[in-house]
Amino acid sequence: MKTYQDLFCEVPDPRVQARCLHKLSDILFIALCTLLSNGEDFEDMVVFGNQRKEWLEEFLELPNGIPSHDTFNRCLQIVDPEALTEIMQEDGAILLECLKGKLINFDGKKIKGVSPKSKGNKGLYILNAWVSENGVCIGQVMVDDKSNEITAIPKLLSQLEIEGSTVSIDAMGCQKEVADQILEKGADYLLAVKQNQGDLHEQVEESFTFMTVEEQDFQWEYDHGRYETRRCKLLSAKEALSPDLLEKWEGIQTLVKIESERSIADVTTSHSRYYISSHGDKTAMQINAMVRCHWSIENQLHWHLDITFKEDASRARTKNAPINLNILRKIALLRINRMDDGKISLKKKRFRASLNNNYLIKALC
Repeated sequence: MKTYQDLFCEVPDPRVQARCLHKLSDILFIALCTLLSNGEDFEDMVVFGNQRKEWLEEFLELPNGIPSHDTFNRCLQIVDPEALTEIMQEDGAILLECLKGKLINFDGKKIKGVSPKSKGNKGLYILNAWVSENGVCIGQVMVDDKSNEITAIPKLLSQLEIEGSTVSIDAMGCQKEVADQILEKGADYLLAVKQNQGDLHEQVEESFTFMTVEEQDFQWEYDHGRYETRRCKLLSAKEALSPDLLEKWEGIQTLVKIESERSIADVTTSHSRYYISSHGDKTAMQINAMVRCHWSIENQLHWHLDITFKEDASRARTKNAPINLNILRKIALLRINRMDDGKISLKKKRFRASLNNNYLIKALC
């Protein structure tokens, strides 16, 4: 099995070799170890390197010692993000082996630290493909703003081998072309429907108003003073939709309505959401679980990038540095998340890695 030193050696080096004092693979390895060990920025990479120099010399060449923070910055600005993405995907593939039967969540995250003054949908967005069951990010595409996710979704789908899996996307991905592409790749879809699909949304909403629900499932959860219920209702698309919509949305089998209600203290809020799916053999209980699982990308990936790794506080804003650090954080998150330490938090796992070389080696392996 390849080590991270081997994988980083395969990353193309865009620098002028005659002027290089440090190996690119050494720089990337130290950067990853720093992020695993509670570090956050280029200065932390220098501190980590100097504090662990003797240990690092067991793995790395370090021909001219530890690079400066400017060297870390410059290198991560010019390294091709697609090369690091391939490493992330290879790492995830080793842990997953096969995506068959998995739920793959597509959702975008804005890196606010890149353009802190931008508001709304403007700024750097990363569209992620997330396997919540295993906590693995299997792919990503960079987009300039939220609206460009429509063009980024097909690009990300084309990069992945998703046969036998189910792809869930929010309303931005509820496009005929996206549904067709998912089916062509041998997968099923679960797509959120909102007003962006006028006729489809109207017919789905009216169907659940006037037709008898074929099957439903009710789930509830109580945690930390929050009581939440989720009722999933299913209808057959062939019986509910007009012939022109059935012809337009190839493979559509099931209409889904999720009625959720949340009570915190004396405040209760309710919300209804609609979905379409190419699954015709899933129960309401299974669909209910899949819809809830889709939003795990917010809690398991986006939240940890922001809170555990403090991504939005990062001041790396030039060229490829923000996206490359984002990829390295995801690799670190995957590795630290795999450590079986009982119920201690990921933050404490990172702190432990900063104190114990053997623990850090175990995370890297």
